[in-house]
Amino acid sequence: MKPLSGFPQQELQAVRVVLTDIDDTLTDRGRLPACSYQAMEDLKNAGIIVVPVTGRPAGWCDLIARQWPVDGVVGENGAFCFRYSDTDHRMYRTYAKSTEQRADAWKKLEVIRDRVLAEVPGAAISADQPYRESDLAIDFCEDVPPLSAADVEKIVAIFEAHGAMAKVSSIHVNGWFGSFDKLTMSRSFLERDFGISVEGNNEQTVFVGDSPNDSPMFDFFANSVGVANVRAFETILLAPPKWVTNNRGADGFVEIAQKILNAR
Repeated sequence: MKPLSGFPQQELQAVRVVLTDIDDTLTDRGRLPACSYQAMEDLKNAGIIVVPVTGRPAGWCDLIARQWPVDGVVGENGAFCFRYSDTDHRMYRTYAKSTEQRADAWKKLEVIRDRVLAEVPGAAISADQPYRESDLAIDFCEDVPPLSAADVEKIVAIFEAHGAMAKVSSIHVNGWFGSFDKLTMSRSFLERDFGISVEGNNEQTVFVGDSPNDSPMFDFFANSVGVANVRAFETILLAPPKWVTNNRGADGFVEIAQKILNAR
């Protein structure tokens, strides 16, 4: 991971899209500070496409798409993309799986839920689970005392033993059935709604994140950025970001946003 100060000016000037994780990237101790919101608004007003890409639930993402200064939001680790149109005042929703497929998957996720709660003391269902449509979120440090790394690994192993995908964020283990992920939905959203092929314009997209479940995004985007707290996961990241900010969380996001804006 290279210091953000080395990000070439010419490449900063070419940025057209900023994709960003939310928890511990846009937020600070679970809160969205004014500086992050202002940075997103400044980027959008500068003509840059801004899309949060998160593990957070559909209920939250509906609000984010409607009320934040963003061009859409990818939620539940790529299960869907929501885009609110200011032109016709409609919400456009695209899902990786059909309603029937999601209902069938949930029956299997309930079995996993019960097993995790029985076998991993201290683990809990995420408080935002009622607002989810596609995945199961197990809380290991957001609203519960932090679990050990071994316990987190055990939760992942339970998901995988049942044939589910499992990703570790900075606060949850998210599990689901299906091959979708943050990267797949982000790529299809940009191409479908904005005509941007990320394969052909990779360096024009910046992804900002902080945790292991961001590794596919870090790996794919040539100009991926980790906020400074990503260093806590340095030994377990399957793929690290190319650049890293000096500051943690929200302040780190503001740091990369300002570099992009100043370059313009």
